[in-house]
Amino acid sequence: MISKEHSTQTLYTTPKHIVSAATIVLNDAGEILLIKGPRRGWEMPGGQVEEGESLKDAAIRETKEESGIDVEIVKFCGVFQNVEASICNTLFLAKPIAGTPTTSSESLEVGFFPLSEGLEMVTWKNFRERIEFCLNEEDHPFYVEF
Repeated sequence: MISKEHSTQTLYTTPKHIVSAATIVLNDAGEILLIKGPRRGWEMPGGQVEEGESLKDAAIRETKEESGIDVEIVKFCGVFQNVEASICNTLFLAKPIAGTPTTSSESLEVGFFPLSEGLEMVTWKNFRERIEFCLNEEDHPFYVEF
């Protein structure tokens, strides 16, 4: 006979997902905020959601930490899910409300760029596609598995 305690342990394992939140920040001139990271090149600011933190708060915090820019979330856009790696990336549109572009331990360069130029600069995996989905409001909310 299997004890209740033993059967519970074999049937349940703690999920090992990573949840992140990123922002597509557009200023009044229509320029996009990008950071240049040490591994992936130019990308939108964002990072892992901490325990007890909302997705929205994580997006705001990560943007400030990586770029020096305080933002206001305008809209939730959608989710990109890397199924194999168990990563859910949540994406938000935001606007800058304070701060000056400033590098950090996570960013080698930071700046606002004209949209077409910025999109060309983003070359890592599907990051450009994520930005394009966020900019096309007809696609909101979206859910993309890969």
